[in-house]
Amino acid sequence: MISTRWLEKRKTYWARLELLVDRSNKGGISALDHRELQELGLLYRQTASDLATVREDVTSNQLSFYLNQLLGRAHNLIYMGHKQKISGIVRFYTQTFPQVFRETFRQSLLAFLIFAVTGIATWAVTIHDPTFAHRLLGPQMMETIEKKEMWTQSIVTIKPLAASSIMTNNLSVSFATFAMGITAGIGTIWMMIINGMLIGVIGAATWQAGMALQLWSFVAPHGVLELPAIFIAGGAGLEIARGMLFPGLLPRRESLALAGGRAARLVLGIVPMLIIAGIIEGFVSPSGIATPLKFLLAAVLFAALTTYLARPGTPQPEAN
Repeated sequence: MISTRWLEKRKTYWARLELLVDRSNKGGISALDHRELQELGLLYRQTASDLATVREDVTSNQLSFYLNQLLGRAHNLIYMGHKQKISGIVRFYTQTFPQVFRETFRQSLLAFLIFAVTGIATWAVTIHDPTFAHRLLGPQMMETIEKKEMWTQSIVTIKPLAASSIMTNNLSVSFATFAMGITAGIGTIWMMIINGMLIGVIGAATWQAGMALQLWSFVAPHGVLELPAIFIAGGAGLEIARGMLFPGLLPRRESLALAGGRAARLVLGIVPMLIIAGIIEGFVSPSGIATPLKFLLAAVLFAALTTYLARPGTPQPEAN
């Protein structure tokens, strides 16, 4: 037999659960803050336990029915909350990220141009002054190139570890490039220059050693995802700088907040690109797969990426 004291004590919790459920039904799950969402889960579990107790009392059928209905409503709400989170992630990558990329395309293009101009200039300097490559790459790597050996062969023996290390490194570089936008873009520009110089000097050194095909057949499969991701990260950093330096009619703080929101979405958007690129760089790029197949894979991936980023999406509201 359920005691009146127990019943009065538990009614407070049931009423609170019902209030949270009613609020969510009216305003959606977003009507609850983080603390209330945690409370909802706790009250749901407590009420489920209470229902088990009530069912043992054959005289409490009406109360059992009420609690069962309340738990059913709460269960649907919690389930839909998880479903909405998943659909939100899908919506972000299918609509929001491509849309924000197109809105900030000029910044990503500028990052690419800084990279490309630096790379071409470094290539030209290296071709005319071979000692430049020695100074920039160091004697150990130059010795490997002069022996016509690819330094990437070590990846083959430790593929899983290499893929993990590559992904971590690429993510770190991309996040650093993005974060340096707060230096009015100077740090971001410097990161693009460094990357351009590295590609330029390695490209020239391997070309002089007759290893250009080996290099680009290694770079192409993962590079068609990795390099655009780095350009987008650079664009994110430059977007922060734009919001800081050129607020227009907005207060500088508000302009920076809006630009920072767009930049953050850009960086979140490139995470899958870098993960896929890391896996390819660890397993496919250094493998013995025929060179034409590697370039074919690169072409397919680049076409897919271009189609994905150019795909029209539903315009997204600005971040608060």
